[in-house]
Amino acid sequence: MCAPPHRLPRRGDDMTMTLAELTKAIQQHIDLEMDAEVAQGMAEHALGFFGFYNRIIDNALEPTDRNLFYMFQDYDLLTTESEETTLWDGREWRIHYWKFKPDLRERVEAYMQRNLEPEDIDPYADIYGGSNALSPVGTIWTRESEKVVNPNAFTSDW
Repeated sequence: MCAPPHRLPRRGDDMTMTLAELTKAIQQHIDLEMDAEVAQGMAEHALGFFGFYNRIIDNALEPTDRNLFYMFQDYDLLTTESEETTLWDGREWRIHYWKFKPDLRERVEAYMQRNLEPEDIDPYADIYGGSNALSPVGTIWTRESEKVVNPNAFTSDW
């Protein structure tokens, strides 16, 4: 007898995030300048708990992992939910879960489709004055004829 094939999450299922999607979400929500390897490491760590599911039980987390999940919650990546069940002896038992925000996949897809125009960065701007011509370094390269003259500099007319 063969075991039934494992069902992998398909696009559009509310199962889990892909590594690339969660990596991008972490960069967008926490720090745009974050190194991709750092964001990917955080994403791998979180996805290691979720597997192919969209939620995990809070009791499965160690305190340091729970702190990471609280940080993700602060940055609007994760949310919590809980459910109550009645035990056989009549006591109520509350179970807490962590899950990805329902709209997170759509937000990540919007990030990935966003057309960011590359910024022209002059690597020598700080040396030659670039956009900050008022800096002491920038004034070295200013020609006398280009200097702004204040007509009231030596008068008492304010």
